[in-house]
Parts: sequence; C-alpha cells; structure tokens
Amino acid sequence: MRKIRNIVIITLTIMVFSVQQGLSQATAPQDPGGSPESGPPLGGGAPVGNGVYVLLLLGAAYGTVKHLKHADEPCPEED
Repeated sequence: MRKIRNIVIITLTIMVFSVQQGLSQATAPQDPGGSPESGPPLGGGAPVGNGVYVLLLLGAAYGTVKHLKHADEPCPEED
C-alpha cells in the first residue's frame, strides 16, 4: 500500500510541475512600432548606474575578504 501511495504522489508531483511549466511561459512582446531611427535609444534607456554601484560593492567586498584572509599570514622575511 505504501509503495502505491508513493507512486501516486510522485506521478501527481510530476504532473503538477509539467502543467506549471507550460503555464509559466511568457507572452510575446508587443510590437514597439516606428523605425529604430526615430524611436527611443536602443536598449530602452536602461539605468546602468545601479549596476555599476552593485559591481563596485561586490568588488570592494571581494577585496576586503582577500585582504583580511592574507592579513593573518606572516610576511616572508627578507634576507
């Protein structure tokens, strides 16, 4: 009985995920109209500034971790 229950649960789970995958497809984008020469700039004027700040923060965090990791190691003595 337990084996049959497990098979039914697995089958229902696969069916639910299959239906969910089919329903989660994005709809086609609308036609922007107009020609590229007279329309808005390519890329839609995406805000690049926020991405630059995130990149700088990640770089600073990476540098800080590397510095703290190597700060505990003794320096090799010069002859």
